[in-house]
Amino acid sequence: MSDIEMIRAARARIGDRLRRTPLLRAPALDRMAGRPLLVKAECLQVTGSFKARGGWSAVSAIPEAERARGVIAFSSGNHAQGVAHAAREHGIPAVILMPKDAPQAKIDGTRALGAEVVPFDRETDDRDAMGAALAEERGLTLIKPFDAPLVIAGQGTTGLEIAEQAAELGVSEAEVLVCCGGGGLSAGIALALEAQAPKMRLRTTEPEGFDDTARSLAAGEIRRNDRLNGSICDAIVTPQPGDITFPILHRLAGPGLVVTEEEVLRAMALAFRHLKIVIEPGGAVALAAALFHPGEIEGEAVIAVATGGNVDAPLFARALEAAR
Repeated sequence: MSDIEMIRAARARIGDRLRRTPLLRAPALDRMAGRPLLVKAECLQVTGSFKARGGWSAVSAIPEAERARGVIAFSSGNHAQGVAHAAREHGIPAVILMPKDAPQAKIDGTRALGAEVVPFDRETDDRDAMGAALAEERGLTLIKPFDAPLVIAGQGTTGLEIAEQAAELGVSEAEVLVCCGGGGLSAGIALALEAQAPKMRLRTTEPEGFDDTARSLAAGEIRRNDRLNGSICDAIVTPQPGDITFPILHRLAGPGLVVTEEEVLRAMALAFRHLKIVIEPGGAVALAAALFHPGEIEGEAVIAVATGGNVDAPLFARALEAAR
């Protein structure tokens, strides 16, 4: 099980190989949120998302002899690029199973990092079985996208930075909104905040129709999504919360927040206009909740994690057009 010591150890292994992403602020967004709004720009992270943290944490912890045989992961794109980047930097092979309908920018980015991409169909293929077969055949180490202690620990380094950067700005109490799929980032940040900023509370954020974590938190037990496609927020569409991540969130997170796709597109445009950053739909869900659901948020300040920026140009243009 991940804990604060694992998160600190992951940070030590990462060292200066990844970025300490900025905490951004704009007066116009403060006014919309009705309180100071700080945006943790993980879209500026290496590979364009926070997933580089978990990928590096997991790959760097594999014993050297085992690591040399290579790694395998399955992902719609951001975890894929995080693992591929870590594998390339460690000089080992990486095989990535990616959905056929993943954004082309993410597929191209994964291949550019030297990984072998194996496509699969979200609806008809069993990616777990495919991954297990390839791992057995080639002797690869499987790195899960969220439900793995070392991955959670790596994502938790984001929370350590949030606590430190907010303290530098004089903010010790806030609700921290995190885009949530399987819950690896949310769980890791929650654990980090518990230790380093106990007056902050984590809130998961999800797109409407794919709010398994919000429903699970409300029910006190894991709930599944009815479908696994049809959302522009591909990065955070998962069947259900993780078996490891959910107990952490059940203990530490507040009620989940849910936003519409229209709100997501508007948040993408506002981030570009006022913060000069590009956020993909799945990475803009937390910002959308902060901007358009202020009545559901408590406290004098809010921190939203912009988790990724790997978006195809036509979809980003759609977001800019929708906000005119």
